[in-house]
Amino acid sequence: MKISDYISKDVKALTLDNTIGEAKKLLNGFAFTHILVIRGEFLIGAIMESDIRAIEDNTRKIVDYKDLIDEFYIENNANWIDILKKFSACETNILPVLFDDHKYAGYYELTDILHYFNDTPLLNEDGIFIVIEKGVRDYSFSEISQIVESNDAKLIGLFISGYKEDKVRLTLKIHSEEINEVIQSFRRYEYNLLTKHEDDMLLEELKERSEYLQKYLNM
Repeated sequence: MKISDYISKDVKALTLDNTIGEAKKLLNGFAFTHILVIRGEFLIGAIMESDIRAIEDNTRKIVDYKDLIDEFYIENNANWIDILKKFSACETNILPVLFDDHKYAGYYELTDILHYFNDTPLLNEDGIFIVIEKGVRDYSFSEISQIVESNDAKLIGLFISGYKEDKVRLTLKIHSEEINEVIQSFRRYEYNLLTKHEDDMLLEELKERSEYLQKYLNM
């Protein structure tokens, strides 16, 4: 299933002519952090749920509060990593999606994208996460792959998870019967191992960065 298959229009976006009362009614039916506002085929932006709730006069129209509209979106051809990043940056659980011509395509829900993420081999396949660090000019993906495969291990996933001064931090997921041999090989190639075996740093970072995401899953 492609990530774009999760684009939805089940909940109708509002227009500037809709009232605050209609916006509140929509929010009462769905646990969204924002409501989306469109004009014709085009997205205008999104208004925070808390801002809508704070308006007392339900007869006023959304057009009267255009200053509350924030513009954020993702393009329909974006990959799931960029989509998750946008959710985090915008602190939202609903993300409008635009076609290449900037017409409104629909929206992603955070729970759907997290389910998609959970089904990727990075999380779904058996393996061990390790985090390594080396100088930004001294590492290479080909070398990392060679180190893993030379120890009869399988590299499931690899990505840059951070920078610190002149060091780059890389997170790997490896399937291996002898993970200690892989770790020792990385040390011989002068990679610093940052992983704690019982509670590795990747899990710490994911926990810190995704606390706000988890609260929506518990609603």
